[in-house]
Amino acid sequence: MEDLQEFKRYKIGQAAKEIGVKTYVLRFWEGEFDEIEPVRTDSGQRLYTEENLEIIREIKRLLYDEGLTIDGAKKKLHSREHSDILHEVYDELVAIKKLLIK
Repeated sequence: MEDLQEFKRYKIGQAAKEIGVKTYVLRFWEGEFDEIEPVRTDSGQRLYTEENLEIIREIKRLLYDEGLTIDGAKKKLHSREHSDILHEVYDELVAIKKLLIK
């Protein structure tokens, strides 16, 4: 059942309701944050994935709860992406080191 969540798509109204913002806010954030890339249907309708919603929730938290500006939220998201990549690389290097030591 959890595997199906990966394929679930939300129309903009559904996504806005799920996040707790208005649809125009999602459209605005989509223009401001490159990380938000909804799938577009042939008719141009936006469809948001679970991954999109996670990113949008984080943006909302940064803006509303932490009180960051748009630029501040962009920087924080960008730094987290780099941090996540570095953690992945580190974990892979540790695994390789373990293989070489055996």
